[in-house]
Amino acid sequence: MTDDERATCASLAALLRAAAVLAAWGFALTCIAALVLALTLRSLSITAAMGFGAVLVLGALERYFAFRLRLDQVLFADLARGAIASLDALDTALDRLGLRNAEASKALRPLDDRVQGTRQLMQRHAIVVACQSAMFLLALMTQDFS
Repeated sequence: MTDDERATCASLAALLRAAAVLAAWGFALTCIAALVLALTLRSLSITAAMGFGAVLVLGALERYFAFRLRLDQVLFADLARGAIASLDALDTALDRLGLRNAEASKALRPLDDRVQGTRQLMQRHAIVVACQSAMFLLALMTQDFS
């Protein structure tokens, strides 16, 4: 890998570390919604219960995205540090772990495609957390607190 590629990997790893705040926010919303449903389900309006339920369902998707982004963050950091020698070595290791199907794609995927894929995953994660936040607010706004 060239110095520019290592710099790209290091920059993306730093961006992914910064985006971990979204993962913490999404996890907090999921936990709060679960607690609200567990403690007050009978007294919630149907709309509020459905809103908190939607936050939980979106929370499962959010946790998947957060896991994938955390894995990508560590892999890009290791590529930048040189702990992973090349993209080919990364693909071989992922194939051995069953995380990549080498038979499906024999060609080496360029770094730019990997960076773009991770950026799209970050955007999708942010969209899920935004939807979670909106559903949480909807659930709060439709709840009768009297």
